[in-house]
Amino acid sequence: MRYYCVTFNIEPFNEALADVLSEEIAAIGFDSFAYTENGVQGFIPCSLLDTDKVDLCLAAFPIEGVEIGYRVEAVPDEDWNATWEQEGFRPIRIGNDIHIHDTRTPAQEDVAYDIVINASMTFGTGSHQTTSMILQLLTEIPMEGRRVIDAGTGTGILAILCRMRGAASVLAYDIDERSVANAQENMRLNHCTDIEVRLGDCSVLENEPATCHLLIANINRNILLHDMPLFRQTLKEGGMMLLSGFYQQDAIAICQKAAELGMHPVRQTTHSEWTAILFETDAAGRMDV
Repeated sequence: MRYYCVTFNIEPFNEALADVLSEEIAAIGFDSFAYTENGVQGFIPCSLLDTDKVDLCLAAFPIEGVEIGYRVEAVPDEDWNATWEQEGFRPIRIGNDIHIHDTRTPAQEDVAYDIVINASMTFGTGSHQTTSMILQLLTEIPMEGRRVIDAGTGTGILAILCRMRGAASVLAYDIDERSVANAQENMRLNHCTDIEVRLGDCSVLENEPATCHLLIANINRNILLHDMPLFRQTLKEGGMMLLSGFYQQDAIAICQKAAELGMHPVRQTTHSEWTAILFETDAAGRMDV
């Protein structure tokens, strides 16, 4: 798949504005992001880039007094992974239990879950607030013997942690073929090769039986609202849905949709305006949290 790199310059610049811009352009097809000194680089498949949509998105930017310009460049296939593999990422510690690092950094023996992630143009090394919040919550949810679905798996890091914690089976999927390949590579690195990985959107779940104990999705607000009915169909009675990828202000809409589907929130956490919510089905036989 060929990609465009769209470099957005934000004036005045700060990381909070970069976060908001990343969320806004994610809704129009951008799937990977990197900060620059003055803004954000967004990456989008060539087939999805529509500059009219970009212009409309910037015109409707929700914060006043901000000027945003951009330029578009094609990303040669041969440079795509090479650039990110050269940069890598700094090791990340989440709480007392999780250490995330690439293959150039040694493992740490003083943690319960040491996870190796090869740097790639996919979302999910644990550095973003949404990923770190979900990872922390996953250490608190009973996992032994349970069936898990990881929607929009990215690097596969959430699926990997679930399997490490004793999930009986994990199904992960992603719409991007590079993410699927990267997730499979990371699963091999972490000896989790029994995780099933599929290429596609939520339609890959259409024939799944309602046997899932926990569905995880770290995706933007609009996609979540569209996909939640199908997510709900995969859950067994007492099943849970752990969602993030949206701002605190969007939690009302997410909770309203969950209520329509017979689910209620049991945990909510927020970091730098990003929010993660754990929902449970209203049926009997609830899981312990």
